[in-house]
Amino acid sequence: MFKRHSDKFKRTMVIIYPGEFHVSRTDIIATVLGSCIAVCIKDTNTGIGGMNHFMLPGDVRSEDMFLSASAKYGMFAMEQLINEMIKKGGSKKHFQAKVFGGGHVLNFRKTDGNVPESNIDFVRAFLKMEQIDIISEDVGGYTGRKILFFPDTAKVLLMRLKSTVDSKIIEAEKVYKTKLFEEKERLLEEGGELTLFDK
Repeated sequence: MFKRHSDKFKRTMVIIYPGEFHVSRTDIIATVLGSCIAVCIKDTNTGIGGMNHFMLPGDVRSEDMFLSASAKYGMFAMEQLINEMIKKGGSKKHFQAKVFGGGHVLNFRKTDGNVPESNIDFVRAFLKMEQIDIISEDVGGYTGRKILFFPDTAKVLLMRLKSTVDSKIIEAEKVYKTKLFEEKERLLEEGGELTLFDK
């Protein structure tokens, strides 16, 4: 996570990296997405908003979506964001979501299945289960996205990236992907519970 003052918008901008989230009433929350998902949630009553950035390590089929080892990573990312918003005075009954990402940007092994599509399917199913309405989304495709989320208004500025080769955050997403897949494989080999690692 990186904070800086935005001269253009005259306020603090918080840039989140893969595996991170941020909640605020006033900070602009920004990230760059490749195959990962970012969920922006706004509490329409309190003005609190937050955004996360995550990926599922592997293919998640709809029939066992919430039982798979991969889904645990997405569930943890979503629960972190929701719980922090509630801790700061939000209420799920007032939450609305906007969903971004899941582009076919990173390379995956054939055995991993369609990870971007799994990410999209997962987040839609999770938000439906939590009864949080998705009021807009921009997902899939073959380009990266730069997202700026304004929690006070729920406005999102989106820019499609023609090239993601030079993006530091896309590079960070590649590193994050490797860690997720290694952690998942270790978990499956040991037959243990999910252990979340430090970045």
